[in-house]
Amino acid sequence: MNGKLISSSEVVNLIKDNNHIIVGGFVGIGIPEESLACIEKKFLESGSPRDLNLVYVAGQGDGVNRGVNHLGHEGLIKTVIGGHYGLAPMIGKLAIENKITGHNIPQGTLAQLMRDTSAGKIGTFTHVGLNTFVDPDLEGGKINGITTHDVVEKISIGGKDQLFYSREKILPKVDYAILKGTYADCQGNISLEKEPLTLDALTIAMATRNLGGKVIVQVEKIVKGFDHTQTVKIPSVLVDYVTVVENPINHMQTFAEQFNESYVNCSILPNGGCAPIPLDTRKVIARRCALLLNKSHKVMNLGIGMPEGVSSVLDEEGYKGITGTVEGGLFGGVSVKGASFGCAIGADCVVDQPYIFDFYDGGGLDVTYLGLAQCGSNGDINVSKFGPKLTGCGGFINISQNAKMVIFCGTFTAGGLKVEPTGDGIKIIQEGRCIKFKSEVEQVSFSSKNALENNQPVYYVTERAVFKLTPKGLKLMEIARGVDLQKDILDLMEFKPIIADPIIYMDERIFRDEKMGLVIE
Repeated sequence: MNGKLISSSEVVNLIKDNNHIIVGGFVGIGIPEESLACIEKKFLESGSPRDLNLVYVAGQGDGVNRGVNHLGHEGLIKTVIGGHYGLAPMIGKLAIENKITGHNIPQGTLAQLMRDTSAGKIGTFTHVGLNTFVDPDLEGGKINGITTHDVVEKISIGGKDQLFYSREKILPKVDYAILKGTYADCQGNISLEKEPLTLDALTIAMATRNLGGKVIVQVEKIVKGFDHTQTVKIPSVLVDYVTVVENPINHMQTFAEQFNESYVNCSILPNGGCAPIPLDTRKVIARRCALLLNKSHKVMNLGIGMPEGVSSVLDEEGYKGITGTVEGGLFGGVSVKGASFGCAIGADCVVDQPYIFDFYDGGGLDVTYLGLAQCGSNGDINVSKFGPKLTGCGGFINISQNAKMVIFCGTFTAGGLKVEPTGDGIKIIQEGRCIKFKSEVEQVSFSSKNALENNQPVYYVTERAVFKLTPKGLKLMEIARGVDLQKDILDLMEFKPIIADPIIYMDERIFRDEKMGLVIE
């Protein structure tokens, strides 16, 4: 392999103080886990390398200590630019404590910036992020108070506002990109056939090469060659070093599974669908969300958490008229939840991450279901920062800003809420401690101003109330039987919504054990 093959311990010796590095991956997919663990180990033992400048596109980690969490030590990193921080709490903690500087950039925009960088462009121009915390008129995507430098500019092109994400400021240089592949051949060509997603592997390698950096790829093993040229995803001319993983646990397909053939073999179809979820608050909300579908909705995206229940409801009801997507690059199939999020069984197609965000940003999504973490009186949504917790936006801004219809879904309050469906409505057993409908959100992840300017229908669905965005603010459209409008809704909001006249009760079918008999018109 002409000197390209190195050991995992040799990888870390390449990384020097103050280096700029890019790490590839998505949740637990495509993570060069052993390489990152070796960097962490050397730093903890010797204090070097230190003051690294880290860039990563999608959220990477298990929410505890894997993925880019290996780099979350004071002194090891100096600055971070990432798409999502919720899965990397060790890095988020450093940001909250003002021990690092950095920015949170929309996941899709970072993926596109990698591609633009590989083509020698000065940056990425896009409408994505306007009027959100990424907009320099608000926070410019800064993750804390000690971050003072700007990486995003607002400009006018053809009479329309655009955001310019500067390559020079976000990627001033790249010393090393650290990626994960499946196999390498004797020349250093890299395949990804066991990876559920191809992500940004090729574009990161191209961008790194064209900026004068080096590309390191962690693989399962070396093979003599590949039978089909289409198997190679990263050509050898873009690969400087290959390291064969020493411990298989550091080369898992996801952070939940060593290898699952159904994630990469489209001939393996789901067996009889998923088991119906129990009738609880989540299912009530998911069912009401499903009733907002119409026959014009052909392509959707589901956020993590509460929105995932929508796919379970559609599966239970036998509805096949819509294709799901995952922002990592998947079309179709049955999406997998938890630590294997990003995978799907029986997917129709996998595309590179920049391209699925091109599709999203161009309006390709007919409908999206996203989490309702914190809602403002004007309809703004915050999912990215809550007091001492930095979560980040991930693909939320790309998706919510550009889907033809947006449905935010979540419980009405949070923190200890207990609700019981009664057959025609709900009974509140214990109210949540935290109010989610606030006068103002802590950070603007979704801009109601954008939605209104673009005539984008927006709904907010909870277990007891359904709201719709209007030019005058949130309008309360429906309530569940069994709740008191004043005590259980209005008194638990920091603002008074517009109230429909007449206000109607939520469909009784969503509160019953049997199937709804869902009909999409």
